[in-house]
Amino acid sequence: MDSTFRNWFYAGGLFALALGLWLAHLWSPVNQVRLHSEHLIAQVKQRNWTAIGDFIAADYHDDWNNDRALLLARLRVALRLFSSLTITADTPQMRVEAPFAIWSAKIRIAGSGAEIRPEILERVNRLTRPFELSWRKESWQPWNWKLVQVRNQSLELPADL
Repeated sequence: MDSTFRNWFYAGGLFALALGLWLAHLWSPVNQVRLHSEHLIAQVKQRNWTAIGDFIAADYHDDWNNDRALLLARLRVALRLFSSLTITADTPQMRVEAPFAIWSAKIRIAGSGAEIRPEILERVNRLTRPFELSWRKESWQPWNWKLVQVRNQSLELPADL
């Protein structure tokens, strides 16, 4: 066997191994849930309604009686109050029990706007419990996770919201 061919063969094998390890890490459930949560928060800050909708499962339901459509409508109304918005997740943690996963973190918001009410910022920022985003893997594809529920037992919202 020619030494040049052998060197290229070994280099190709090492490249394939490195690529496989990288993909295994990238597509791991913990990493996918972390990335999906980060990207969802980024899309909320950017008010990208199509992208936000793509993250949310058709059967979404939460403790505040929101389904998918109502959540998107309420987000549009609430975020209209902010001309600028910053969302910070403090020390996110993940639990995975396939095909479900929970991302949890304390969320802090800051923002400005002509119609912004300090009560909104206070209500979220004073919460002692973390928000929990529940994700479900929708198919065999490692990147196909959908948000099925958001919880925070400390957050009370008015019924007429």
